[in-house]
Amino acid sequence: MSHTDTRAGAEPTFRIAVRGDLPAIVRMLADDALGAKRETYASPLPDSYYAAFDAIDRDANNELIVVELDRQVVGVLQLTYIPYLTYQGSWRALIEGVRIESSLRASGIGRKLFTWAIERARSKGCSLVQLTSDKARPDAIRFYESLGFVASHEGLKLHLPSIGGH
Repeated sequence: MSHTDTRAGAEPTFRIAVRGDLPAIVRMLADDALGAKRETYASPLPDSYYAAFDAIDRDANNELIVVELDRQVVGVLQLTYIPYLTYQGSWRALIEGVRIESSLRASGIGRKLFTWAIERARSKGCSLVQLTSDKARPDAIRFYESLGFVASHEGLKLHLPSIGGH
C-alpha cells in the first residue's frame, strides 16, 4: 500500500478486532525498532497473543480497535476504560498499542483513528483520554501533541519478571 491509498478515495473504517486480525496486528506491532525487540511475528503466532486477545475480548472495559482500508487491517490501538475516584468519580480512557501500517504513516489515517477513538471515549462517558509514548518515539509524541495531548505528568514503568507465562 502507498500513501495514495487514502487520497484515491478509499476511506478507512474502524471496528472491534476479531481473532483473525491477530497476524496483521502483531506484524504491525513488530514493525519498528522498539517492537522488533519485544514482539514475535511468526507463523503460527505464539499462543500468548491469542490468550491476550481472548482476555481483552472478554473484558467489557477493553476494546482492541482496528483500522481497515480496502478490507485490509492497516492500524490498531487498544482502548481501556478505567473508573476513577478522582475527578469526582469519572471514567477515563487509556490508549495503548498504537500502530499504523509503516507504508501509511503520515497519510492521515492515524489522525482519523484518534479522532474516532476520542469520540468513542466521549460516548462511553470518559472525561479524560490518556496515553504514554516511549521517549524514543519523538515523531509519535509530536503527533499526539498535535492532537491536543499535553505531557502534563511523568510516566514511570516497572518491568516485572515473568511468572507462569503471564
